[in-house]
Amino acid sequence: MEQTNKQSGRVIAIIAMMFIYAMISFVTNLAAPIGVIWKNQPELMGSNTLGMMGNMMNFLAYLFMGIPAGKLLIKIGYKKTAMVAIAVGFVGVLVQYLSGFPTGLTGFWVYLLGAFVCGFSVCMLNTVVNPMLNLLGGGGNRGNQLNLIGGTLNSLAGTLTPMLVGALVGTVTKNTAISDVNLVLYIAMTVFAGAFIVLSFIPIADPEMGKATQDTVFEHSPWAFRHCVLGVIGIFVYVGIEIGIPGTLNFYISDTTSKGAGVVGDAAAIGGFVAGTYWLLMLVGRFVAGFIADKVSSRAMMITVSLVAIVLMLVAMFSSKTSTTSMPVFTGSSFTMVTVPVSALLLVLCGLCTSVMWASIFNLATEGLGKYTAAASGIFMMMVVGGGVLPLLQNFIADKAGYMISYIVPLVALAYLLYYALLGCKNVNKDIPVD
Repeated sequence: MEQTNKQSGRVIAIIAMMFIYAMISFVTNLAAPIGVIWKNQPELMGSNTLGMMGNMMNFLAYLFMGIPAGKLLIKIGYKKTAMVAIAVGFVGVLVQYLSGFPTGLTGFWVYLLGAFVCGFSVCMLNTVVNPMLNLLGGGGNRGNQLNLIGGTLNSLAGTLTPMLVGALVGTVTKNTAISDVNLVLYIAMTVFAGAFIVLSFIPIADPEMGKATQDTVFEHSPWAFRHCVLGVIGIFVYVGIEIGIPGTLNFYISDTTSKGAGVVGDAAAIGGFVAGTYWLLMLVGRFVAGFIADKVSSRAMMITVSLVAIVLMLVAMFSSKTSTTSMPVFTGSSFTMVTVPVSALLLVLCGLCTSVMWASIFNLATEGLGKYTAAASGIFMMMVVGGGVLPLLQNFIADKAGYMISYIVPLVALAYLLYYALLGCKNVNKDIPVD
């Protein structure tokens, strides 16, 4: 009977973590499509850099909350940390909703505040979900498999968010307002409120494997493990890649000036659907990888997808804007054909490659950490700030030199991930006690 109860509790915990995975992506992926609206307001003068500031504020919060989130996890446990995070997320979305009432730069600053608060929420949620699924799976390939399966729901939410915003807006003009996407913010607040209520009634016990408490003695820190340190850098650059590719692509297609892709029709809607299709391919990649992750190592996955992504991005960067193709774009209910530059299709295909990177890097970097896993998770969450820094740098380059040239930023980041998978992920500190 006791064994049955433990198994039931484990299943409930896994389901709850899968749902949290989706919430993380839903909130995070509001930033880029809403940024398209803000950048077209007269006060921001069409600046891609300023349009990406909401995304930057969302990820900047990780820098401040990453390590405290890891300590909170140790102090109050996984469930209570998740509930605190959900409450904070509700407040963050509410503040973004309120940004639609002031006008001009005042509303923009309120929006940035809301994005920053939401960043605290998703940072804490990420700190909970990644190590818990890895530990519930028993670490190794099985732990990676659970994170990949959870990632499919993360990608589903990432697919629907930019599509929904794009469909509500159509073509962005200076008269487009944040209030035009209030429906999305209502949904987000409802999800947070409902998740808080449901989670409060679900019994979730912390996993025993790798469990740390306030009484645990830590002779070292995650920084003592070389593969963990290099993995921390890997997380920083990976999130910049994951966010920068579709976020900048959304700006590129939505841009109706000569710098843009020159698509015919509702540019913002098409941009949102193209970005959403990138996330859909991430869902497909994670779903497929979830079935093979117990047989294929994280290292093998990382080497393969890093190489393929580098090739796709290089070809996209050197493709002419006049070279177009018909691309099947997922509109939420079906696929429809749109004409886009070949580069857009190649960048969307990168979603298949990035789909397995987060779970693989996390798995490689935490392998063999034992009681240091929770603390390491907090450090990883701090480095998720890369999802704000790299896309901001990329769009600064896009403003100055053009959209395709800006992809040099994720290209260099991919080269680092290839190095990590080939050489940097090996644990050379096995002499450090982790029990």
